[in-house]
Formats: sequence, structure tokens, C-alpha cells
Amino acid sequence: MSMTLSLRPIGIIHTPFREPAGTPIQPVYAYGAEGTVEVYDHFAEGLADLEGFERIWLIYVCDRAVDPKMRVVPYRDTRERGLFATRAPARPNPLGLSCVRLLRIEINVLHVGDLDILDGTPLLDIKPYVPAFDSFPEVRGGWLGERNAERIVADERFH
Repeated sequence: MSMTLSLRPIGIIHTPFREPAGTPIQPVYAYGAEGTVEVYDHFAEGLADLEGFERIWLIYVCDRAVDPKMRVVPYRDTRERGLFATRAPARPNPLGLSCVRLLRIEINVLHVGDLDILDGTPLLDIKPYVPAFDSFPEVRGGWLGERNAERIVADERFH
């Protein structure tokens, strides 16, 4: 089945990270990295009531990722793994998902922390992080539960 989707950005993400190399690979490794999320004016009304949430999910396009391979060596490992068992940014549909701290909102600009995203990344959606829905601390973590590489920042392998 072939289907074409049309998505349009609702904003742009501004971060201190200009290049993939050295960018934290997940928000948990990005403590203190702050930036802004500029939501385009015609979507700003949708930010109402968001300020009460400590964390938010940012859904974005990994617009600088290379073409995907179905087997990759992820940042936190030294072994090749199936793409869908990783969070590698080079994917058939290069979507990114990051749970960041919401520091404050100024009209249509979100000030956020714990960013692991490249500067200028197109934003597709924002959703609140709800602990009762989004936290499953006792689940299995697949191969990440094994001994793996201690890498916490990206290199150039997927960009």
C-alpha cells in the first residue's frame, strides 16, 4: 500500500546545536541545554493552558538525516541493530520525538530546556507530557538493558 502524507510545520526549533557532532543524543543527556520553540502566529492560540505542564513532547522532522539503512550501529552501542529497535534519526519517515522541559511561554515562543535537537529543525507538533500516560518505569528496555557504549553525544553517522 502506498500513501503520501502532507505535513506542514507549525514552527521552528532554535537550539545551541548547529552540527550533529556533539549534540546530546537524548534529552536525558541534555540537562542545561536551553533554547526556544517558535510557534507560527496562526497556531499560537493552541498554546493556551500548556504552561501548567513541566514537560512537553516535541515532534519534529530530522531534516538533516541521511537516507536510512535498515541495520545501523546506534549511538549507545557498538553492534549493528535493526533500525526500528533504535532511535537513530535516519529513518524512512525521519520523525523525531523529544520530551523537553517547558521553562516558560512568551506569546508564541516556548522557552525549553534539556534539548537534543539541531538548530532550525521544523516543528510538527507539541503534546503535553502526562506522567500517568507517558511513564512506564518497569518495562523492559531491549538491547539497551545490556552493556553498551557510554556515548551521550552524536557523531556524524546519521547526518
